[in-house]
Amino acid sequence: MPETPFIITIDTEGDDLWSRPREITTRNAECLPRFQALCERYRLKPVYLVNYEMAISPRFVEFGRDVIARGTAEIGMHLHAWNSPPLTPLTDDDFRYQTYLIEYPDHVMREKIRYMTGLLEDTFQRKMVSHRAGRWGFDSRYAAMLVEEGYRVDCSVVPGVDWHRNAGAPGGKGGTDYRGFPDRPYFLDTTDISVPGAGPLLEVPMTVRPSPLYRRAPIAYRLPVLRQVAHRVAPAVRWLCPVTLLEGANLNAMVDVARAGRDEGAAHMEFMLHSSELMPGGNEWFRTAADMDRLYEWMEALFEALCSWCRSTTLQELYAALVTTPSRADTGDSGPELNHLTEAHA
Repeated sequence: MPETPFIITIDTEGDDLWSRPREITTRNAECLPRFQALCERYRLKPVYLVNYEMAISPRFVEFGRDVIARGTAEIGMHLHAWNSPPLTPLTDDDFRYQTYLIEYPDHVMREKIRYMTGLLEDTFQRKMVSHRAGRWGFDSRYAAMLVEEGYRVDCSVVPGVDWHRNAGAPGGKGGTDYRGFPDRPYFLDTTDISVPGAGPLLEVPMTVRPSPLYRRAPIAYRLPVLRQVAHRVAPAVRWLCPVTLLEGANLNAMVDVARAGRDEGAAHMEFMLHSSELMPGGNEWFRTAADMDRLYEWMEALFEALCSWCRSTTLQELYAALVTTPSRADTGDSGPELNHLTEAHA
């Protein structure tokens, strides 16, 4: 019987946010039933991580309430700081810079987290326990604030990926550097989110795998004179995702990551996609109905393969399974299955 947990996460957000629109639309909500139907065909329960504009979209709210009522999906929180209330300007144009939540003062961070949590809980009449940070920007302050609001699972960590060059506010530090982070689920230490601890927040890292070139010559990705060429030949890591900024739409990359996970005995597999990528024209990679058909062929092939050795779970279900293991319940630690970390992709 398949044992490896397989989690599907969808960053559920406005249309084509990569183009940094001034007015954010949510037409992609109309495309989610097709994806949900694909998941249900394989008895998979996706996790829709929802941001502000989707939480107030009547079409998405109707869809979300339906899948919750039928027990076929989970709703969690996703927060884009630049348009999530309360709006407290950090720069002269937060929409242009798409500022990270971790760039704001603590009190603004806390207010935004509290507002979004309340909005989602009031809208869907469910306690929010799962979360992913907007633009993958996460730190120890953010983790502690999530715990304050009752969250139990985060999935913001992308092992081996350094987001520092992805700018937010001008003059800021950019995104989070996840080099050296574990690639297995772990209960994190809210004073240092890169290490396992005894805290209540479970981190479920995104599934990525180093490319063959990175494994053979990691220094090529660290030297400024070689970095750009190396990434052009082969990105340092490949994602369990149909689209990445460096490779564009690439089925082979997903297949390679899935095979590597199986061969290496991965502790879990986590697939991700943006809701806007499920709408023709909602992104730069899939523009036409034919493009969407191609994407669905890819996902069907991937789900077919993964279901042969993985079992579907939501983030909330994974948390519930791990906190009931005897080692964690009895001793308060993360248990042997979580402490045994594979070599970090540094």
